[in-house]
Formats: sequence, C-alpha cells, structure tokens
Amino acid sequence: MASVGDTVRVKTKTSAYEGILMPRTELADEEHIVVKLSSGYNIGISKSEITKIEKLGSAKKKEKTTVKFDKAKPPISLISTGGTISAKVDYRTGGVFPLSSPEDLLKTVPELGKYVKISKISNPFNLLSEDMSPAEWVKIAKEAYNELKTDSQGVIVTHGTDTLHYTSAAISFMIKNLNKPIAVVGAQRSADRGSFDGAQNILCAAHYCLSDIAEVAIVMHGKTDDDYCIANRGTKVRKMHSSRRDAFRPINESALAKVYPDGNIILTNPNHNARSDAKPELDAKFEEKIALIYAYPGANPEILNFYAEQGYKGVVIAGTGFGHVVTQPLDKKYGWLNAIKKCVEKGIFIGITTQTLYGTTDPFVYSAGRLLHEAGCTYLKDMLPETAYVKLGWVLAHTQKPEEVKNMMLTNYAGEIAERIGPDTFLS
Repeated sequence: MASVGDTVRVKTKTSAYEGILMPRTELADEEHIVVKLSSGYNIGISKSEITKIEKLGSAKKKEKTTVKFDKAKPPISLISTGGTISAKVDYRTGGVFPLSSPEDLLKTVPELGKYVKISKISNPFNLLSEDMSPAEWVKIAKEAYNELKTDSQGVIVTHGTDTLHYTSAAISFMIKNLNKPIAVVGAQRSADRGSFDGAQNILCAAHYCLSDIAEVAIVMHGKTDDDYCIANRGTKVRKMHSSRRDAFRPINESALAKVYPDGNIILTNPNHNARSDAKPELDAKFEEKIALIYAYPGANPEILNFYAEQGYKGVVIAGTGFGHVVTQPLDKKYGWLNAIKKCVEKGIFIGITTQTLYGTTDPFVYSAGRLLHEAGCTYLKDMLPETAYVKLGWVLAHTQKPEEVKNMMLTNYAGEIAERIGPDTFLS
C-alpha cells in the first residue's frame, strides 16, 4: 500500500500519472489525492476517477546533514523572513519547508560554499510578503543593522517577492551611512520546480555582498534564462511581472551591476556608494497613518475626506501622466481640488507621483498640474509611488511640520530621485 512520500502511478478512467504522493494540506478535501509530477507541479486527482494506485518506489529516507561551510571563506550574514525563496524540498514527501540552518541552505545552494561562509540564519519572523506591515520593515532594518556591525562582508535578506520593493526602499531609508552591501532577494518559482530561481538569486546575492557597492539592492534574475542576475537600487526598482524570473526591473536608471553566478560582476551604473569604514546609523522609524492611492476616471475625492477624518498625516497620490488627478470635470463632484485644499489646510501632506512609473512628474506642463500645485500638492519628481509611500512614513516619523516634511520629501537620501533620466533606462 502506498504512503505519503512514495513514488506512485495513479491510473484513472482516462489517464495515468506518475509522481510522489503528497501529504494532505489544510486546504485539501477527502475526495482527492495530490501527486507531485516530475515537472514539479502538483495535480489533484478525484478518488472517484481512480481505478488503480501502483507503488513504484518507497519514500526516501531523510538525509543526514553532513555539509558545512568552510570557515576560511569570507563571512556574510543571512536574514530569512519567509516567502518562496526561504524554503527547501523534503524529498521524502516532495513538500517544501522553511530553511532553518546554514546546512539546509548549503544543501539547497551548494555553490555558496565555494565563495562564502554563513554561520547562522537569522529568522525574525516567517511571513508571506503580502502579509508584512511597516512594523516588519523596522524589524528587518534593525536585524540588518546589527549584522552590519559584525565581521560580515555584507547582508542577504530573503523575502517574498510581492512586496520586495517596499522592503528594499524601507531598509534604504532606515539605515544611514551604509558601509557594506545589503542584498534583498526573493524567488519567483518554488524550490520544488525545475525552474527554481532562488538558488541562483542567493548565489548572486552572495557575490554582491562581496562587492565594493555599499547600496541596498534587489538582486535577482536579469533575464528569463540563468545567464546572470542584476542588482537594482532598492529605491529605483519594481516588480513588473507576476511570474517571470526577471520580474524586477530598474526604473528611470540603469541597474547597478550585472552579477554572474561565477562571481564576475560588471558595473553598469557608476552612480553608487562604495564600501567604506563608515559607521552605519539605524534610523528605523515609521509613521503608519499614511496612504497610497491611485487616481482613476470617476474616482471620488471623498476618499481624501475619509483619510482626514481618520487622522492620517499624509497621502501619496499616483496621478496620471505628469501627475494629474481630476480638477475640471463637467460634474463638479468628481473634482479633487477642494478636498486637497482642505487636507493641506489641516497640515496633511499630499504628494504627487506618476503611475506611468517611467519619466517624471511636472506641475507646469498642463493646467491640471498648475492647479494642483497651487492647491498645495508637492510634486515628487520621478520617485516611484511605492518608494514615495515608504519615504513619507519615514519622514513623518521625524517631523510633521509641513515645510520640513516637504523639504525632506524632496531631499535625495537613498538615490530615490534621479538627477537625470537617460533615454536608455526606459524598459531596460
């Protein structure tokens, strides 16, 4: 009789499937079994359709961990927070479970042992990235800051991909005078699939941690194949595809570097801070009474009234084009100017970015922009909406004086504002 973890052939009335018999999950029902195919995908098979289950092989015994990092290699730190990348495959069952030790990591990415050593995996929490809040950003920043004070050459933060660019921006603002590289890394494909990208991403992140680039960067696949990864500045990067392995792209600037799995690093952006003996400073504060909203046709300005009534301190609006919202509609109830003026009068910061992502905002090209500027909106140049949201929470944790907030939002702290946008940075 077949058990969980055994290799089986399941025959149905119309087909046959071979794979590993998987354990039942909390979402499964009693009417189906689950088999992991050789492709790495799972398939649910209705019991009513099954005519025969044939056992082809027994579950593999759990392997004893014997691999160790070489103590002579340069040390780097790893902070695991959850997500697809922070997992290993249990080949007894085909299930995926969290990485918990350096030995687990080395078994998953054996090439790491050629270049670096990791003595421990710090695990402040395990969360899917969509479940994270600014409180977790603060925890990650504090953990990374502590690791920067050790002999580690750099820090890797493993993280789910959905909100990876929010976290990379938060770390960028919360640690000042960065003296070593911090690589924020995720995986688009799980470890039980042949197209798993996490192993190469971690390997490239390790190489980045040995580089002379003292920047927070997202380090992930640069192409859909396994040729190289790219390191993108933590405040100028965004997830631009739901599933592609090269989903994270630089916006309005070139990637910092191409990082090859063999350790070769080609600098592609000279505008970066270099590794130094500076002492980093932890500045992990965040005001959570802020919002990010997108302008769209028919959007009702009452949403701003709601935030004002709830005591919010600031709002970032991702406007259309150069940074527009409705200002002169035929139906006056859709106009945003009065609501914006009331917010500004109450001391609520209103920042404008563009949902086009590429390019910059400008209040003086069209009448809508001029009207919004006169109403008290602050145009945030080419700052990404998500980066502006994170920055606003960080700024408001330091001051809530309107003029000081405005000045800080327009100060370039972590490369979040491009001094010049080159034509070659569009869809690069």
